[in-house]
Amino acid sequence: MTRIFLLAVVAVCSALAVVYAKYRTRMLFAEVQRLELALDQYEVELGQLQLEQNTWAEHGRIEHLARSRLGMILPARESIIYIKP
Repeated sequence: MTRIFLLAVVAVCSALAVVYAKYRTRMLFAEVQRLELALDQYEVELGQLQLEQNTWAEHGRIEHLARSRLGMILPARESIIYIKP
């Protein structure tokens, strides 16, 4: 009689372990899905920021800002000194 009771307890514990493992698997899968969605959003944001950085660093824009805000001009060809490394 005690063996049957012991086997029943083991079977119930095993069933509970299976249920818990299944629940935990679903929770972890949901977490992975959430993190992958966040990763996709960060990758989109990174692409937008890289595009913005390239726009801000364009040669024509930098030259325009140097002329308008800083009053800089391109020196005459004769006044440029080239230094060899």
